Amino acid sequence: MVAVDIEISEVGPRDGLQSIAPIMATVDKKAWISALAAAGIPEIEVGSFVPAQLLPQLADTAELVTHGKNIPGLSVAVLVPNLRGAEDALTVMPHKMTVPLSVSETHSLKNLRRTHEQVLAEVRGIRAAIDAHPVAQRPKLEGSLSTAFGCTLEGEVPQSKVLEMAEKLMQAGCDEVGLSDTTGYASPRQVRDYTRAIHQLLGKSALTGIHLHNTRGQGLANVMAALEVGLTTVDASMGGIGGCPFAPGASGNIVTEDLVFLLESMGLKTGVNFERLFEARRVLAQALPAVELYGFTPDAGFPKDFRPATPQ
Repeated sequence: MVAVDIEISEVGPRDGLQSIAPIMATVDKKAWISALAAAGIPEIEVGSFVPAQLLPQLADTAELVTHGKNIPGLSVAVLVPNLRGAEDALTVMPHKMTVPLSVSETHSLKNLRRTHEQVLAEVRGIRAAIDAHPVAQRPKLEGSLSTAFGCTLEGEVPQSKVLEMAEKLMQAGCDEVGLSDTTGYASPRQVRDYTRAIHQLLGKSALTGIHLHNTRGQGLANVMAALEVGLTTVDASMGGIGGCPFAPGASGNIVTEDLVFLLESMGLKTGVNFERLFEARRVLAQALPAVELYGFTPDAGFPKDFRPATPQ
């Protein structure tokens, strides 16, 4: 594995697929995950442990965790909305579990049907469930600060509330927190200010990653702001597919292919091989021919003098 400067966490198999109508066949998901890993993507969020009747697109998550764990060097991540989902996840032991807490309580009630205190109680239960297993087997537990930069349902989300929820998630047992622009509202200034404030409150190790959407075209600008303040993990979705079903208008994760080009053109190693990355995109396109894929880099190609930082 190539030592990387910035880690890309591919969320397409979860955040991408949950937001589109077609259900991707399990065999195609496995081929896509394998192709992403072969391209050098170090972490893949393969699904979510939610009831199949709610998100039939993600009903095969347990099988995908098992598949991903058989790929050497790949970190397998999942989303768990509650203790029940975490207990199901622990039967197959992913490397990382993310619990979403919407800083906007209105969104929390719509998305998870739980208040902040109820979500925090679930997190404490998840921590206990993880700790019941041997240390070497325990997944990392991340608390995702969803709607951190604004909410389509509630409007402005105060920075003070983001800080309060970040501290409470850590106190409830999370190993780290992550900033999430669920609604595509974030600005570079917010990204810088919120990150610095959380680092000052909880320490830099408590916040290393960010999840961004490109709803208003600010995605890569927000990546630049995240890099300025020391974040080292960025979520992205191949082809830019995805969004939150419970945040109207919040479509479009940042495009993995464009993110890799941005970082590599700045001299930052991602560990990603472009030829294999585009092959993974072809696997996705063939499996979901009716779904539009986005991205400038796959269409435009590279400048003649482009030299990636990662050896190809």
